[in-house]
Amino acid sequence: MSDLIAIAYDGEDTAFRVRDRLVQLTKEHVIELEDLVVAVHHHDGKTEIKQTANLAGMGALSGAFWGLLIGLIFFAPIFGLAIGAIAGAVSGRFADYGIDDKFIKEVAESVGPGNSAVFLLVRKMTPDKVVDAIREYGGRVVRTSLSEMEEENLRGAFGAGTAAKAEVPPPGA
Repeated sequence: MSDLIAIAYDGEDTAFRVRDRLVQLTKEHVIELEDLVVAVHHHDGKTEIKQTANLAGMGALSGAFWGLLIGLIFFAPIFGLAIGAIAGAVSGRFADYGIDDKFIKEVAESVGPGNSAVFLLVRKMTPDKVVDAIREYGGRVVRTSLSEMEEENLRGAFGAGTAAKAEVPPPGA
């Protein structure tokens, strides 16, 4: 089961720097992410959401593999490859995988203009190493699916103590 963590940052570019650091931590096998999203609430009021996973590309690759395999069985590998890639790309494009987009937008708007947020869907991690790696960027924990005690520990690690939670409905509500 994955855990959701949303952390808000001052400044529009801070969340992108945190994202880059988290990607580096995945390469070091310190954290395993299912989804990683950056949302920016611009000064003009617009919200920008940057998904790290290209679902259409992943779908096309997966579809191409299965299409090729099925095509080999029916002696039409090129046709199977093409049909599989197209079907995979279309399904990946329209899939709502990972963190709910509506939830991301609501949290991003709640952090205020000129600020940003990072959304993590964590499969597993080494908490102390992850917190140490991103603590320098500041941030405040906005929302998690962690237990009350784990969430309080996380808030304390960022220096937020018992800060009030943002009034954001839970995902899927």
